[in-house]
Amino acid sequence: MKAKIRITIIALLGTLLLQAQQPKGIIGNNNWMNNWTNFKPANTEYNEATNIIAGTIDKDTKLTKRNTYQLVGVVYVTNNAVLTIEPGTVIRGDDKSCGTLVITNGSKIMAEGSETDPIVFTSNKEISERKPGDWGGIIILGKAPINTIGGIHTLPFDLEPLLNHYGGQDAEDNSGILKYVRIEYSGRKLSAAKELNGLSLAGVGRKTVLNSIQISFSNDDSFECYGGDLNMNNLVSYRTTDDDFDFTQGAQINISNSIAIRHPFSSDVSGSRCFEVDSYDKIGNTDMSKKLTKINANNITLVNLEENNQGLVRESVYVREDTFFNLTNSIISGFTPFALLEGNIGNGEVNLAKITFKNLIVNNCNGGITSEAGGANSVIEKFYSNPSFEIGFTKIKNSELFTMPNIKGNPDFRINQNNTIAIGN
Repeated sequence: MKAKIRITIIALLGTLLLQAQQPKGIIGNNNWMNNWTNFKPANTEYNEATNIIAGTIDKDTKLTKRNTYQLVGVVYVTNNAVLTIEPGTVIRGDDKSCGTLVITNGSKIMAEGSETDPIVFTSNKEISERKPGDWGGIIILGKAPINTIGGIHTLPFDLEPLLNHYGGQDAEDNSGILKYVRIEYSGRKLSAAKELNGLSLAGVGRKTVLNSIQISFSNDDSFECYGGDLNMNNLVSYRTTDDDFDFTQGAQINISNSIAIRHPFSSDVSGSRCFEVDSYDKIGNTDMSKKLTKINANNITLVNLEENNQGLVRESVYVREDTFFNLTNSIISGFTPFALLEGNIGNGEVNLAKITFKNLIVNNCNGGITSEAGGANSVIEKFYSNPSFEIGFTKIKNSELFTMPNIKGNPDFRINQNNTIAIGN
């Protein structure tokens, strides 16, 4: 009897210790990226399009798996219509007309794939010709708050003026579902100042479901949020040219269990980051009485596949002033430096208190948390050196840090539980 009690106590203590460790990086009992993701879309043969989608969808419409669709030009879902897409459906964005899907204010997209039958948006080009920016991307315009003066704004993407508006007062707004969805080769650059993203979320509300989405080979940002109020999880950004996750205009976002995988030669010379966080594009266009951008990022993995500091990959996180950013229980591996703060942030603890980095593994990064203004680095270093932040700096290979980071197979970027340095034992 005593032996049974002793075993029970040991098991309980073990459970408590595991919980106390707060697992870092992406988590899951199984590798949740299995089955539905694709890290080699250039090798994937998709069926030729059998149906064309063009113009305006102004009534409830369903796309079915038995058809392959070609998205031609800018397609608007309007008039509060619902666009439903069956699991396994493939939609190919037209290169010549820059196929782009826009869910306008009040309409919905119901794209709920499954782990074994994801919905795929991809290039209409042949295997040998696919490249980032082959088509536009997906744009969702909602009614959730933004901090732009007047509370309503437009996107700079040459959209139809009467349909191009987002923002409002409804943080609970519902623009539908994107779940088990892949978006490949999107992000057409229309001009230097007009760059489409893989997924543009403008004033999108928190009843919208955004879960298990992979964006690969975007020629601009993978995910960009212009204001809005969202919970996002199980997101994968792979080999984007610009930022993986970009937030602005007072976005209120909780993002968890998500990963950005950067490639050193798929970055922009202007500076590409995993996270770029600001509250406004221009302070003169901003209502400072409204909420500033606040991002809570938990159990995030940010990894550079090149471990020799080559290529164009620089800092993993860039935070501008007047912004709240919390990164916790996460792993960052292979950046120069780990994080960069806009110059004014390092002027005092009041500014630094808006930005939390806690319970992190910072691996193989050439530099920690630094400032654009070099004179502020000593203040920043002192602030974040407090042991309560639990920031651990390590120098180990990705193959030791992660379970199986080989992108050519079925990668598993969960933390390697056999590595006692990594898990903090």
